[in-house]
Order: sequence, then C-alpha cells, then structure tokens
Amino acid sequence: MYIIYFLIILILPIYAQIKVKRTYNKFSDVAAAKGMTGAQVARMILDQHGLFDVRVVPTQGVLSDHYNPATKTVALSEANYYNSSIAGTAVAAHEVGHAIQHKEAYSFLTLRSKLVPVANISSNASWIFVLIGIFASSTGFLLLGILLLAAGVLFQIVTLPVEFDASKRAMNEVVQLGIISNNEERSAKKVLNAAAMTYVAAAAVAVLELLRLILIYTNMSSDD
Repeated sequence: MYIIYFLIILILPIYAQIKVKRTYNKFSDVAAAKGMTGAQVARMILDQHGLFDVRVVPTQGVLSDHYNPATKTVALSEANYYNSSIAGTAVAAHEVGHAIQHKEAYSFLTLRSKLVPVANISSNASWIFVLIGIFASSTGFLLLGILLLAAGVLFQIVTLPVEFDASKRAMNEVVQLGIISNNEERSAKKVLNAAAMTYVAAAAVAVLELLRLILIYTNMSSDD
C-alpha cells in the first residue's frame, strides 16, 4: 500500500506538469486564426465586461500568467502577451475569467482569498508539528500538525472550482466574441484541461497525504 501511495504522490504531479507543458508548447506554435495577441484578447474581454480599470501587463517566465485581485492586474507571460497563438488566447481568457469572478464576487474565489493567509501559515508550520509528533510520539503535536495541514488541503480543494469556472468562462467568452473559430475550440479546451490537471493533481496529493497522517494519528492514539 505504501509503495502504491508513494508512486501516486510522485508520479501524478510529474505527469500533470509534463502534460501541461507539452500541450502548451504544442499550441503555442499554432497561430490563432484571428491573429489577436494574448494582450488583445484579454483587453477585449475585460472591456466587454466593463473592467476598464483592470490592467493587462507582461510578466517574465513561462506559464507565469496570473490575475492579481489586489492590484487588479492580468499578468501574461511575455510569449502569451505579445504573440498570437491558440495557447496564448486560451490562457489570456482564463486569467480574465478570474477578473470577472472578482467583479462578480464569485463565492469560491472569495473563500479562497480568505484562506490564502491561513494556507500560507499552515503550509510552513504544519510539518514542524507533524514531525515533532511522530518522532516524539506525541499525539497532541501530531493532531495540531494535521489540523494546520487540513487548512492547506481545504485551500487546494477550493481552488478546483475556481479554476474550472475560470476556464468555463474563458471558453464562453472566446466563442461568443468570435475570438476563436469553431475548429479552434477543441484545441483551446485541450490547453485549459491540461492546465486544470495540475490543480487536480495537487489537490489529490494533498488529500492523500492528509489521510495518511490521520491514519498514523489513529494508530498512535489506539496504542496509547
């Protein structure tokens, strides 16, 4: 069982990363029929929703695209910002999907934002208490570590509907606004689905690790 467990937590994230990189690289080389850059795609969708105060800016790195609700900024990696491709179109629309969620106070996005400081603290501190609990055979420390880790797991789980909803919004926008043609829809969905796989893998690994620690805690408690 432990061998299967470790294979899952090692292979699943690696597979997800390889999948997203391969899919992104493939469709980064496929020019979008409309010839719109990622920056133009983002700006068009934002303006369509009256989000004139949201800026679209380039950022360094690959797949570093994100939306910052604090600064109301859609940051696109330079390749997506300046170039026209199926991948860039899909990614840009996805990040704008988060901006639309922010405007509409999408419940899961609001919840995730509230969990960010808790998740940051718990992710750093949880394993300290877990290790102390295991090596010192202290169920109290182990339980505290599990509770802190659970906060991080909750963040991972809440992230899933946020990302899936942003991708759904992205596809609706690029189709309704005629940003992509009918024969490009399938390719755009492949890019978004591959990206979503990374979040699914992260959540699955987090849940499995939490369950493993709960089993350890249960065994330690029964021994006491």
